[in-house]
Amino acid sequence: MKNLASAANLAIAPSRRARVSIAHEDPSCLVRLTAILQAADYEVEQARSMETLQELVQRYPFDLVLLGIKKRSATAAIEACRRVRKLSPGSGIVLISIGDLDHGGGDRRADGLEAGADDYITAAVESREFLARIRAVLRRVHLAGSPRQIVRSGDLEMDIERRHVRQNGSPIHLTRTEFDLLAMMMQKPGTPFTHVQLLRSVWGPDYGSELEYLRAYIRLLRKKIDVDRVKPSYIRTVPGVGYCFQGPLDL
Repeated sequence: MKNLASAANLAIAPSRRARVSIAHEDPSCLVRLTAILQAADYEVEQARSMETLQELVQRYPFDLVLLGIKKRSATAAIEACRRVRKLSPGSGIVLISIGDLDHGGGDRRADGLEAGADDYITAAVESREFLARIRAVLRRVHLAGSPRQIVRSGDLEMDIERRHVRQNGSPIHLTRTEFDLLAMMMQKPGTPFTHVQLLRSVWGPDYGSELEYLRAYIRLLRKKIDVDRVKPSYIRTVPGVGYCFQGPLDL
């Protein structure tokens, strides 16, 4: 682990200290991550169980919630993620796994993202990368709202300011990251975006090589907005480039 004092210099000094709640069943991991966050000048509240975490979130507003996942309790942690998202829709959520939860096709990772998580990292991550990923989520959480803008394409309607998406008049639930990804492409229909452009614009400048990560979110988005999942009608793959949003008139 890097020297914690030097890690503090990696944090962006906000106008107020960001409030972070962290729940992890592994005491050593809880202590390590808490120390890194406190050295980087984050205000940290610990929870040694998912139940305690939910009580904290109900009582206090947090900018970021960190949820630890272990193999034997992965299902419970993902369900806790879903409840935290409902209790605190404006908070960033990062899942932190111990060991390999992606064996067998990455179902746990996809489950966590669908439950409302903004990011998914391993507990063994080096402190510099850990803080960079935290900052990237916080930047998205604190992004100032732009003037109200309605974007329509076919049966899809997106309210940029209110962060709502409807299809044929019915609301579609998107996580914060799913919304940001769809908004970027939907506002420029027909424009091809490279993998690097999407990763750095939506996740932050510290990203760029996490191709499988981007693919996971594209799969989740397609499941939610495409009627024909065999032949996606909105988000098109541009071979050798990346993805683009294709309106129904351009099909």
